[in-house]
Amino acid sequence: MKRAAAAVFLCAAASGGVYAQAPPASIEIVIDTRAAREILATLARPKWEPTDAKLLEDMPAITLAIRDSTRGNEVFERDLKAAFESETRVSVFDFRAVRDARTRWEALVAAVTGKAPDLARMAAARGSALLPTDRPAVAKLDVLFSFGLAGLADHLVVRGADGGEIVVVDLARALGDSEGEPLESRLGRLARLIAAQAFRQAWASYRGNNPAWKKPEPELGPLEPLIRIVAEAGPVATFSVDEAFFPLSVWLKDLQKRSLHELDRAAERMVAAETELEKRVEIMAELKRPEFARRIAAPAGMFLVDAIRQAAGPEGLKAALSGGPLEVFMAYDRATQKNKDLPPLSKLIKDKLAAASKASPRA
Repeated sequence: MKRAAAAVFLCAAASGGVYAQAPPASIEIVIDTRAAREILATLARPKWEPTDAKLLEDMPAITLAIRDSTRGNEVFERDLKAAFESETRVSVFDFRAVRDARTRWEALVAAVTGKAPDLARMAAARGSALLPTDRPAVAKLDVLFSFGLAGLADHLVVRGADGGEIVVVDLARALGDSEGEPLESRLGRLARLIAAQAFRQAWASYRGNNPAWKKPEPELGPLEPLIRIVAEAGPVATFSVDEAFFPLSVWLKDLQKRSLHELDRAAERMVAAETELEKRVEIMAELKRPEFARRIAAPAGMFLVDAIRQAAGPEGLKAALSGGPLEVFMAYDRATQKNKDLPPLSKLIKDKLAAASKASPRA
C-alpha cells in the first residue's frame, strides 16, 4: 500500500475514458474523446443526415455545450447542417471550419485517444505539483473532448452530480494555433488546461481543510479580505501563463510592476474607506466581482507565488501556501529582500503584515 500511494494509478473508466489519480492529493481525471470522434464521423459524411444531430445531442458534451450556449437544439442542428452548405451562415456552433480541416483533426483525436493514459497522468501530476502535502486535497474531473463550443472560450466547466466537475474542451479552440507542433507539445497544452481545472478544485479543497486559511487576522484590519483574495488567486493564476514565461519576473517585469502597483492602490483605498461604511460596502462588493480577480487579484497573486518559488524553491512555496494568506505575503516580502529586482510591497501593506505577524507569530 505504501508503494502504491506514491504512484500515479491508471485504469479503464466505466465510461470508456481513462482515469488517473495522483497522490498525495486525490486528483481523479477521466478523459473521454467520444464526442470529438462522433462529431468528426458525422462531418465525414458526403451529405447532411438529420438523424446524426439527434444522436449527437444525447452525448453529455453536446448537451452541456447546447445548454451553455443558451440556445436550443434547433440552433445546434441548423449550424451542424451549415457545415455541409457553404452558402448558409453559421451563427453559434462553427462546425464548418472543423469539417474543412477534418483530416487534421481526425489524426489528432486518434492520437489523443491513444495517448489518453499519458495525458491523464500528466494532468494529474501537474495539478498536484503546487499543492502542500500537509492536508487532504480532493478533485474529481470528467474531461470531455469535443468541437464547436459557442462563444470564444476553448472550454467550459460545470458542476457534476457527484460533486466533481465536468470540463468540455473544444479541441479546435484549445489547439487551433498549435498546428505544426510535435504531438507531445500539443498534449502538453491539453495537460496544462486540464491541470489548471484540477488544481483549482483541489486548491479549494485544501484551503477548506486547512485552519490557516480560515482563521481571522484582525491585525490586518481592512486589508484582510484583499490579502486573502490575492493569496487564494495566485496559485491558480500561474496556470494561465505559458510555461515558457517562467520565471515571470524575468519575462513579464513591466506587468509585474503594474500588477503590484494596482494592489497597492487597492490597499490604499480600503484603508482610506475604513471609517466610511458606505464606501467600505462598495469596495467589498468590488472585491467579489470577477473583474477584480482578473485585473488585480490574479496577476498580483501570480507574481507573489512565482517570486516565492524562485526564492525558496517548490517546497518553500508549498510551506508558504500551507501557512495561509498572511504567510504568502510574508514569504513574498522575504523574497524581495533576497532579490532586489522584485518590486517590494508598499509600506502600508508591510506595516499591516508586521502587526498581524506579531499578534500571531508563525512557527
